[in-house]
Amino acid sequence: MNNDFLHDVLGNGGVRIALVGVLAILALFLFMETASLAENFGRPVSPATDTITVTGDGHATLAPDIAHITFSVENSAATVGDAQAATTKQANAALTFVTSQGVADKDVKTLSYNISPQYSYPAPCPAGALCPVYGGTPKVIGYQVSETIQVTLRDLTKVGAFLAGVGKLEVQNVSGPDFALDNANAGSDAARADAITNAKQEALVLAKQLGVTLGKIVNFSESSGGYPYPVLYGASADSRGAAVPPQVPAGENTYSASVSITYEIR
Repeated sequence: MNNDFLHDVLGNGGVRIALVGVLAILALFLFMETASLAENFGRPVSPATDTITVTGDGHATLAPDIAHITFSVENSAATVGDAQAATTKQANAALTFVTSQGVADKDVKTLSYNISPQYSYPAPCPAGALCPVYGGTPKVIGYQVSETIQVTLRDLTKVGAFLAGVGKLEVQNVSGPDFALDNANAGSDAARADAITNAKQEALVLAKQLGVTLGKIVNFSESSGGYPYPVLYGASADSRGAAVPPQVPAGENTYSASVSITYEIR
């Protein structure tokens, strides 16, 4: 009777297909486990304990290739519209000058645009004087509109002339130049490469002294930072009061990095 039942079950096409699927999945699982064991044959199950760790310091000194200069235009008037009109006129004149210096549109951007009410505060009464009753609430007497613009110069020989030209436009709050690298990662990448080279050389020396052989790298860490050389500049005027382009040395930016590398040893 049991044989008849088994014959009936196996004679069912759906059951046969299901059994074949289960056997195929089991075979695939066993194959993958066998491949994994073969790949890791000879490797320790636990993390490597026979290791050495070395550190390396690296430096890279690069000359900047761009300069950021920021300036603002601001005007006050009794109404928002009048203040905006005055600021727009001055900002457009400044942007016309920027374009005349060969600066591309992509290198000019507005950082902020602000509209601020201007208040009149009641003056305090002199000591001992009889003052009228007054709530002391400030009164709006006008509005100030300001726009802050950042310009990126890619020809560093034009920085001095640019500052002198902006000064003639009587813009406010000129800031910069902030010398930098167009590729912000170039300095840190070069310093890291130098640090890794130094660390590898240290590992080779240490391995030779210990009489061991270096294996694979099992750990790596890094800390880095860039330190610009101080740059001082200033504008001056000739005897007629005309603006003289300031000397603006770009200097160099020095970047540093420190790495730590851990090797297996044999």
